[in-house]
Amino acid sequence: MRILLVIAFSLILSGTNAQTHLKMKLNAGIITEKLAETKEFYTNILDFGVSFENDFYLLLHTPDKSAEISFLQPNHPSQKPIFQSKFNGKGMYITIEVEEVDKMYKTLKDKGVSMEIDIVDEPWGDRHFAIIDPNGIGIDIVTYTQPEE
Repeated sequence: MRILLVIAFSLILSGTNAQTHLKMKLNAGIITEKLAETKEFYTNILDFGVSFENDFYLLLHTPDKSAEISFLQPNHPSQKPIFQSKFNGKGMYITIEVEEVDKMYKTLKDKGVSMEIDIVDEPWGDRHFAIIDPNGIGIDIVTYTQPEE
C-alpha cells in the first residue's frame, strides 16, 4: 500500500510539473527600414513564404514552414519604444541548416548571389557558406557533418 501511495504521489507531481512547461516557439525579429528589399531577398533568393504582412510588419517562414522570422519598420507609432530603434547592421547572424548545402550553394550561385564565405568544410563538422541579407545580417547556410578525427 505504501508503494502504491508513493507511485500515485509521484505520478501526480510529474503530471503537475509537465503542465508548468509551456510550449514555446521562437521568432527572431529585426527592425529595419528595408522591408521591401528584405521581402524580395528572402522570398526570391531563399524561397521563404509570407506568413503575414502589413505596411509596417513582415512575417516570413522557411519553405517547409518550420521556422519564422519577422521584420518591423522602425519608429512606427503603433510600437512601444523598445521596438522603435532600427538594427544597425552589426552583431547578428542567422544560421539556416539544410540537408544538401552543396545543392543550395549551386542554386544561389546560379541566381547570382554574392558569397561572403565560399563553401568550406570546417574541422568541427560544418560544411557551410555565408551570404549577407539587405540589412547586413550574415546568413550561414550549413549542413552539419561529423567532425574530423
